[in-house]
Amino acid sequence: MTDLHAQVPSGPRRSRRFTTPIAVLATIAAFATPILLTAEPAAAAGPLRAAAAAKSRFIGYAAANSPLANEAAYRSIATTEFSQVTAENAMKWDGTENVDNAFTYANGDAIVASAAANNQVVHGHTLVWHSQTPGWVQGLSATAMRAAMQDHISNVVGHWANNPVVQSWDVVNEVFDENGGMRTSFWYNTLGQSFVADAFRYARAADPDAKLCINDYNVEGINAKSTAMYNLVSSLKSQGVPIDCVGFQTHLAVQYGFPSQMQQNLQRFADLGVTVRITELDVRIELPADSNEIAAQNTYYGNVVKACLAVTACTGVTIWGFTDKYSWIPDTFPGQGQGLIYDTNYSPKSAYTAVLDAFGGAPADTTPPSTPGTPTASGVTSSSATLSWSASTDNVGVTGYDILRAPGTSGGTFAVVGSSTTTSFTNTGLSPSTSYRYQVRAKDAAGNLSATSSAVTVTTSAGTGDTTPPSTPSGLAASGTTSSSTTLTWTASTDNVGVTGYDILRAPGTSGGTFAVVGSSTTTSFTNTGLSASTSYRYQVQAKDAAGNVSTASSAVTVTTTSGGGGGGCSATGTVQSTWNNGYVIQPLTVTNTGTSTITSWTVTFTLPAGHTLTGSWNATFTVSGQIVTAKSISWNGTLAPGASTSFGFQASRPSGDTSVPSGYTCTTP
Repeated sequence: MTDLHAQVPSGPRRSRRFTTPIAVLATIAAFATPILLTAEPAAAAGPLRAAAAAKSRFIGYAAANSPLANEAAYRSIATTEFSQVTAENAMKWDGTENVDNAFTYANGDAIVASAAANNQVVHGHTLVWHSQTPGWVQGLSATAMRAAMQDHISNVVGHWANNPVVQSWDVVNEVFDENGGMRTSFWYNTLGQSFVADAFRYARAADPDAKLCINDYNVEGINAKSTAMYNLVSSLKSQGVPIDCVGFQTHLAVQYGFPSQMQQNLQRFADLGVTVRITELDVRIELPADSNEIAAQNTYYGNVVKACLAVTACTGVTIWGFTDKYSWIPDTFPGQGQGLIYDTNYSPKSAYTAVLDAFGGAPADTTPPSTPGTPTASGVTSSSATLSWSASTDNVGVTGYDILRAPGTSGGTFAVVGSSTTTSFTNTGLSPSTSYRYQVRAKDAAGNLSATSSAVTVTTSAGTGDTTPPSTPSGLAASGTTSSSTTLTWTASTDNVGVTGYDILRAPGTSGGTFAVVGSSTTTSFTNTGLSASTSYRYQVQAKDAAGNVSTASSAVTVTTTSGGGGGGCSATGTVQSTWNNGYVIQPLTVTNTGTSTITSWTVTFTLPAGHTLTGSWNATFTVSGQIVTAKSISWNGTLAPGASTSFGFQASRPSGDTSVPSGYTCTTP
């Protein structure tokens, strides 16, 4: 199994930090002499990104701003070896909004600009986490905290929403404890589990195109924690929450063994309809490292890549840094280190070769495509222009084109504004009566980039079309409100040309917070689902027309959902997942709505055999009286439509030689 660890405040480099297990502390205490780094075998040539691209995967690294800006050796490796970038700290809450409503994006923008210039994509990290979140957030009331979360996500995701380089986000990070229960963070203690779904909805409203992920550690193999993650993702998907991917951090240590059934674990998540990715890979060694530890480290790196390659839905692997010079490991685990694929002098190690070989070795193709022809513009309007160009050629094959844009007729900096797999591209969202310059570059599967084409200048028209917004919708009212949904209706707007639809906006609580779009409708009604029980929300509606004009928002209506509970019956069936001499795991313990109406909570009761003791549980709230165990639904898995199911589980100890397990599960609803 991998080590059990929990985050603690960051050190001087503001990298991710973990506390050290007691067993590891005992090992560290045994060292009485200085720890020396051990030289490792030289590595084969890359680049890694070409090998990964040949397998339709990305290979990424976590970027630190200072060396990226100031060290040529670091920058050279970072921009040539990797196709994906995760900001190590620049996009976290304390890096973007350390003071309430004072947003700073310079460090994040620098990483995005570097990625854009080097044909890389960016994964945003992280929006909602219990660590590196300023103290001003942690002490807020429930209403104010939810509003702060929405404001933060709307601003941070919105800042990069129109930048094609930023393609995905870790929306929530590390929400489980080691037993598979919800981590008792200030988020959970104040808001309950509903903060997870709300964070995803806020992120989707801020960027409809980004891939939205949940991320955690010690979930690489099949265990209680990964099963809790699996059940949460399944539940979120069933509720229509916009979750697209699952991140497996994969901080490994050779002394704890490789995660059990990693490939099978990735696949079971993929079967839920999400993509999966390795997000923070490193493999630490107890120092001084010997040849056996280095060989094990190389095997681990190779195994992780091979597990990803074996699962079609695994999009790639990100290493948490790449050089031991800037690794978080030695500061957090004294006596351990050498966890990355480059040493402190920026020389590739044998772990580099292990990653390269697992991807199939370096492709032979190092030839860039030819330069595309100068683009020409057509169909220029006040807000868009269509570009076309003559195709590039390549010794293997062109896979697409990047479109770069600079402001004005001279000066400024070209930045990627889109990509195309054809020889045309329409750039929308431009300003009227404004000049822009465009270039195009080609790319191939090995990551080779052509030179940029000559530039074409485009000036948009003055925009003399429809500029009249629709009238403000009126009469907004709510009906049919339950513990998890409400239906809104309103009086239609009018427009000089015609209304094309309505946006529905929602804010948390009865006051404060920020309204964000949660849906749209082409009629004058909308049902908002996935709400939390006994919670207040405010809604507004605004109309829009074909020209993109938007009305002012309607007056707000406040809706308070009902408490949990509901009609219907339920059943419970337990499955023995595993047993050993003095214990067992029951997973899944499946709850099914056997009634004809939706239930909004359930209670399962069972009896532990004499001498058996509950030692762990997940996805339900457990109470024990003698040998009688009562498990109640939690916020996200209590609502079940007729015929629908959810699951939870537990672990128990028993006397040695006793082979009995619980039975006779009963399920009731309020």
